[in-house]
Amino acid sequence: MPKMKTKSTAKKRFKVTGNGKVKYKNAFSRHMMMNKSRKMKRKAKGMSFMFASDAMRTLKNFLPYKRRKATLGNKQRIAVKKMKSNGGES
Repeated sequence: MPKMKTKSTAKKRFKVTGNGKVKYKNAFSRHMMMNKSRKMKRKAKGMSFMFASDAMRTLKNFLPYKRRKATLGNKQRIAVKKMKSNGGES
C-alpha cells in the first residue's frame, strides 16, 4: 500500500493542537484593509478553531498523518462509552 500524501495547501493553512483541534487563520485580513470596517478587521484577527465535523473532514481528506494526533474530547468519549454499553443503541 503506497503512502498517502498530505495536501501542501492544507499543511500551510491548518495546524493541529495537542487535543486534536484544528486551528486556522481567519479570512479577509490580508489586503485592501482601508475598505474594511474596524469591526471587521478586529474580528478577523488571530486564529480560530474549526467545528468538529469540519475538522474531521479536513483531517481525513487533507492531513492523513495528523489524524493520529486528533483525539476525542471528554464529552465525546463519555458518549461513545454510553453507546457501547447500551449495545449501540442511543
